[in-house]
Amino acid sequence: MKLNFSYWELKEWFTNVDFTVVGSGIVGLNCALQLSKNYPKAKILILEKGVLPQGASTKNAGFACFGSLSELIDDLETHTEDEVFNLVKKRWEGLQLLRTILGDKNINFQQNKGYELFLTSELYESCLHKKEAINKLLQPLFSSDVFTVDDNKFHFKKIYRNYITNNFEGQIDTGKMAAKLLEKVLSSGIKIINTIHVENFIENNEQVAVKTNQITFNTKKLFIATNGFANQLLNEKVQPARAQVLITKPIENLHIKGTFHLDKGYYYFRNIDDRVLFGGGRNLDFKGEETTDFGQTVLIQNKLEEILKTTILPNTKVEIEHRWSGIMGVGNQKKTIVKQLSNNVFCGVRLGGMGVAIGSLVGKELAELMD
Repeated sequence: MKLNFSYWELKEWFTNVDFTVVGSGIVGLNCALQLSKNYPKAKILILEKGVLPQGASTKNAGFACFGSLSELIDDLETHTEDEVFNLVKKRWEGLQLLRTILGDKNINFQQNKGYELFLTSELYESCLHKKEAINKLLQPLFSSDVFTVDDNKFHFKKIYRNYITNNFEGQIDTGKMAAKLLEKVLSSGIKIINTIHVENFIENNEQVAVKTNQITFNTKKLFIATNGFANQLLNEKVQPARAQVLITKPIENLHIKGTFHLDKGYYYFRNIDDRVLFGGGRNLDFKGEETTDFGQTVLIQNKLEEILKTTILPNTKVEIEHRWSGIMGVGNQKKTIVKQLSNNVFCGVRLGGMGVAIGSLVGKELAELMD
């Protein structure tokens, strides 16, 4: 049932709209903030189909990462060295921008390093063989070795005896990040409407008619920042990718610290509030996880629990408290799609599971397509 809008509501929210942003995730909120900064008198409206940001912005694991060693080695199979360097550069710059905009304290940023764990000695040796080359490639950006070797100091089981450590990886509190971003947006006079779903849009000369499940209205410019849901509105090469996550009840004397990647990053875990947050397993069913439906599957959840209890905390009583999923946007290339689609329509999508790292920068770049 459509809402019954009053004259006041129509005038205040849906009349003389300069910029409309679809999606209130990291990209959409940063896009709106940059538009407000560049055009302080503009009327800016954000539309969000969820009660909270959908997709992955408030559903991720809070890794402030830019790529494990095995991931970057894999990227070199399909990208040039310059392309991989630029991917890491953009992720690193995006993380610094996020920290600058919100402040480390407000997002509980900690640089506790990232550790890659290996199930086989073969993969470890292969990565070790290419470690120096990757460090050399990234030297101009970090001025020291990104990747070094550590022994199994957290005493995980069923893995190779050494980790490869990312000395620059960090972590954030995803909820605090999103709340602070929303606070900044609202204090800038930008309006957000939740639980409203954009169904399509039609460009008419100098305006765009935006059709939602509640109302159709006009805006001068439209910015689409829906990432994993992009295909519902755009004809762009963006594949949805669901990520399943679980979190334990608090664990006394939980000893792990940092962010951890296992099996080429298809599994990832960390300590948050004395709990283990553990996600991944998409590689068990790539096709099945190419979905925009939230939820969990027995196959992946069972595997997460198995690894949790046999590898991460093998001698500890563990209880699962909660499970959820997020929807990422991926493609055959890691480069994001930030472009002008027509005179009045723009998009910033396909963040490739690196939304925390690059979302702020992509949002800024999306807004600056207006320049």
